[in-house]
Amino acid sequence: MSNLFKIGIPVSLLAVWLFFTFTVDEREKALLLKFGEIIGSDYKPGLHWKVPILHTVKKFDDRILTIDARPSSFFTGEQKDLIVDSYVKWRIQDVVTYYKATSGDERRAGELLYQVINNGLRDEFGKRTIQEVVAGDREEIMGLMTELAAKKAETLGIEVIDVRIKKIELPPQVSESVYNRMRTGRERVARDIRSKGAEAAERIRADADRQSSVILAEAYRDSEVVRGEGDAQATDIYSKAFGKDREFYKFYRSMTAYTKNFSSEDDLILLQPDSEYFKYFNKSSGK
Repeated sequence: MSNLFKIGIPVSLLAVWLFFTFTVDEREKALLLKFGEIIGSDYKPGLHWKVPILHTVKKFDDRILTIDARPSSFFTGEQKDLIVDSYVKWRIQDVVTYYKATSGDERRAGELLYQVINNGLRDEFGKRTIQEVVAGDREEIMGLMTELAAKKAETLGIEVIDVRIKKIELPPQVSESVYNRMRTGRERVARDIRSKGAEAAERIRADADRQSSVILAEAYRDSEVVRGEGDAQATDIYSKAFGKDREFYKFYRSMTAYTKNFSSEDDLILLQPDSEYFKYFNKSSGK
């Protein structure tokens, strides 16, 4: 605007010029109407002429648009109810046809387009089982829907870019029933696994106890053998040692008995003075 003033265009002339023109953005399509009748449509981006009062300009978004409708309910071939959430990518192809079919109302265009898609989805889901819909044929269904919607949308002046299924779910009450069955099945499997684990644990524990008993028995047996051999060797050594002087052996045994029997001041033994026990007390000679 300031540049126009710099080159000397009068304000009044500029106002008239703007009043008799309209602009079309590269992201738009435009229609020129005369008393509601279309007289111009194929406008390139830029500046175009119009006659005020006589002419009306309608502009529409030429970019790719998205219709994200509310999830709809469909029945499969087994008469199972599914909740399907989908969306459509589209754009205006023929602005004249689009305006005549929808009055230029984007919401109306979306409703008409989704009627076509929902009818097609209902037919395709009705031919398939849940397994086929969920796991196998989803891509095929989306391809068929895109092709079907593209053909039907031509009558609306719309180009369908893509039809996508975002999510397929069971109704809430059915989902809860399915989840309960799944939970019951998983719990049954868990109980079976725990039972097998407990059985294996008992088997391992019993085997470990058996091995422990065997090891302890063998160790006890070996210790008794070693102890017996040691006692035999000790007896043999004692026998050889004390066999060289039997009188000394008797004296040693008596001293050992005295030590054990009189280990405390409170120990007391009542015997005859000439008892064999006091034999060495009565022999002061030490023989």
